[in-house]
Amino acid sequence: MIRARRTGVTAVAVLALLGAAPVAAQARQSGEPRTPAATADRHGGLPPGWSLTGKGTGRQLVWRSDTPVPMGDARVEFYAGDRLLGRPVPGGDGRVFRLGLDRLGPDGAGVAPRLDDLQVRAAGRRLDAPPAAAPHAPGSGLAAGATHPAPLPANGVDPGKPGPYRTLTGEYTLNSVRLPGFPAPVEMRAVVVAPRGATGRRPLALFLHGRHATCYKPHTDEVTGDWPCPAGTRPVPSYRGYLQDQQLLASQGYVTVSISANGVNGQDSAAEDGGAQARSSLVRAHLARWAGWAAHPATAPGAVRKAPPADLSRVLLVGHSRGGEGVNRAAMDSLYPPPASQDPLRGPARWNIKGIVLIGPTVFGQNPVADVPSTTILPGCDGDVSDLQGEVYVDGTRGVSGGAALHSAVYVTGADHNFFNTEWTPGKAEAPAEDDFYDIPDQRDPVCSPGTRTRLTADQQHRAGATYIAAAARLFVAGDDRVRPLLDGSGFRAPSADPARVLTHAVGAARTGGFLPDGPVTVTGGRLCSAVDPRPSVACLGSGTTGLSPHFAQWETPRETGRRAVALRWTAAGSATRIRPSAPVSLAGAKDLALRVFVPPNTTGTRLEAALTDASGRRAVLGTAGVDGLPGSERTASYWAREVRVPLTAAARAGLDLRRVTTLELTPRSRSGSAWLMDAWGWRPGTPAVRAAALPRVDVGRLTVKEGDSGVRTYRVPVRVSGHDSGQVRLYVLDPLTGAGKDRLVTVRPGGHDIDVPVRVAGNTRFGYDVSHDVIVKAVHHSVIGAYRGGVTVENDDPRPTVTVTPLATRVTEGQPLKWRVNLSAAADVDLFPSFVVRPVAGGGPELSTKDVDATWLRENTGASPDPERPLSSIEDFILTVPVPAGRLSAEVTLPTVRDSVKEQPESVRFQLTDDGGRPQEGGPELNGTVLDAS
Repeated sequence: MIRARRTGVTAVAVLALLGAAPVAAQARQSGEPRTPAATADRHGGLPPGWSLTGKGTGRQLVWRSDTPVPMGDARVEFYAGDRLLGRPVPGGDGRVFRLGLDRLGPDGAGVAPRLDDLQVRAAGRRLDAPPAAAPHAPGSGLAAGATHPAPLPANGVDPGKPGPYRTLTGEYTLNSVRLPGFPAPVEMRAVVVAPRGATGRRPLALFLHGRHATCYKPHTDEVTGDWPCPAGTRPVPSYRGYLQDQQLLASQGYVTVSISANGVNGQDSAAEDGGAQARSSLVRAHLARWAGWAAHPATAPGAVRKAPPADLSRVLLVGHSRGGEGVNRAAMDSLYPPPASQDPLRGPARWNIKGIVLIGPTVFGQNPVADVPSTTILPGCDGDVSDLQGEVYVDGTRGVSGGAALHSAVYVTGADHNFFNTEWTPGKAEAPAEDDFYDIPDQRDPVCSPGTRTRLTADQQHRAGATYIAAAARLFVAGDDRVRPLLDGSGFRAPSADPARVLTHAVGAARTGGFLPDGPVTVTGGRLCSAVDPRPSVACLGSGTTGLSPHFAQWETPRETGRRAVALRWTAAGSATRIRPSAPVSLAGAKDLALRVFVPPNTTGTRLEAALTDASGRRAVLGTAGVDGLPGSERTASYWAREVRVPLTAAARAGLDLRRVTTLELTPRSRSGSAWLMDAWGWRPGTPAVRAAALPRVDVGRLTVKEGDSGVRTYRVPVRVSGHDSGQVRLYVLDPLTGAGKDRLVTVRPGGHDIDVPVRVAGNTRFGYDVSHDVIVKAVHHSVIGAYRGGVTVENDDPRPTVTVTPLATRVTEGQPLKWRVNLSAAADVDLFPSFVVRPVAGGGPELSTKDVDATWLRENTGASPDPERPLSSIEDFILTVPVPAGRLSAEVTLPTVRDSVKEQPESVRFQLTDDGGRPQEGGPELNGTVLDAS
């Protein structure tokens, strides 16, 4: 039950933390402690649902949702404008999220970050505000002008057809494992589906589910994120949700195993990487057991002994959501071992990862493994990882290594996040389940609401997912190049996935050359734009854009260097855009020029003519390609690149030297429009063999230190570089005050100290908050990143000053203000916020009422009106917060009273200091005052 309440503060400003004088309207859940609130704007205050609680190191920013936020894979994040404030800790009911503000700063000058424009986001979508009304006619079924993608021609081989084998199913449970940083052991439980009667060793496919509720209470709708599961509840069997996919692969000759990860899900909220390393350790712990059972079959559990022996030299990893990031890290850790302190496993991997499939994955680290082939399934109606950040598993591999591995994106129109797992699907799941794409009252989505002709049913979606998982297995593990056209942007479909509309694009494999806006390039006639930058002058998508682009999913800094595209906009046909790399590129041996281009959703008829010029000045027009937009709404990430190809035959006829191409020219042949070029490559059929390069691996750690009482000490961010050879990474040093990152390109070598980030810490005896000096790092060339985030956290080691009160004017005539001075026992390095909650007057005497104080002051500080007249102590959660600026020892607080013509007895008011939880501190300092009648 949610009830409305008002809280307030009395100071003219809440200093730099919040801006101007406060007035706030908040919501409080029954049973929650009373909490003071402050605001960023005198004319509106903190948005509904927001409050500040506590004092000193217990200071928290709290957001309460009107409805529970389901436990999901996207991270819930607090923002102030474009600045990431941090990731709050969720309460058990899914409604309350708390962020400790001690980690925000401030710096040594006591300047704290502003909390203007507070937002709650998860994967790019707002959780604290509904999207704008959809620009379409109600009930139209599609956004205005949208066109459902036309069916593609059928591929010659359909991997969605069952194979010749019947299947057998069993489960195993082993002793739990301990993972670094997790207090409770993590379960070792799995379901095995294998081909019956298959001979010889069979390839192994391992499935890892994502972050979902861990426990449920039978015969109720109650779920939790606890681990271990409390008495009276059962573990949610998420690992059984891929049986349909397992059965298809098993019928085709694969041994499959799907593992449980509830123990990670229930404990990963405090993990800096969101649990990616823990999931990798869990995956590899199972693989290590399978490797041992392959060598000693008699030691295997019954479910494994009944299956054909697994061939650990041919392993496919399949991960859903955070499980996708987990299997990506497992593939990385198998090739490039992590630091021993991060991982309980020892020794080299006794298996070979041939490929990975990522279903609606997270990619918090933006660190894909460039030399392991991958297929990333992007659900067009994902309501959890709704920015479709998994596109980075394709885009983020360009130029990092040799480029032989195929990295494919599979966009499934009308698919949500959950229905790829039957245990997350209503009507199929053992525990409570739901459609993650939520309908908003009176805003039925034209693309993704159930019943629209673009939205898939659960069965249609899961069948499409199983088909494309099988396609990846057949290409990456079995080496059957006949299924490649289903994954590499060639424009064919698998009939088993019908009626799903599935589109693909790819990088890597047999592609050559590369016109990459990320690198040194000159653009004329168009605009070189930044994928991640809030400035309108350089951003690729304007502030008024409806919807998101998976290519532009934001990372952990407001601005990034190197993530770019070419933006084209025209009002008439014939205006060319020319892209010139700093050095000629080679398209030698290519059959076509493949371009990844996107246009606004729901648009049709865009046509672009492509031409090339070589180093000798020869120019050839290759042909014209058509690009249509995807079905999209304000709630989808539909600015996604279609792969289009034009033959290079005209270039050969014109005598172009394809080994030295200097310019790509794109000329619109439609009347008006806009488009964005992600990249262009020379393409030819085939899937080359992949050999992982010997790369340096970078892992950033975290050092926690005390500030000390005196002197200046210099600490360094702990960074480990292992592996082989040298490579380049981009390092961002984040400002602890603004969150902005200063970046630099760094060459790293194993065992070296090329990444050197010194942090100077000045000791003193004044109270302050903990300060985190953070760094993040991303691979650029010939490198791989494990732990991508770390830094130095400086902990305050001084006691918080105590609070006393000095009466200034505490017995006044009506019309005069009551005044007190709030004192600190010592000056602090930071702004402090002593808070006082209204209490009934001691002894039960007459109290000041809502008509005895200034009406404007009452409204701004409580949200209440004078009518009906009532004692001030009856106003729920009426709290005075008195900001004391950094370096000051005191601050005054004033309560303005008004004169009236009513003859009254003396009336009093009483406020009592609160503790860190916002509760009255019994026996603590009080603000007491009495107002005398003036008549």
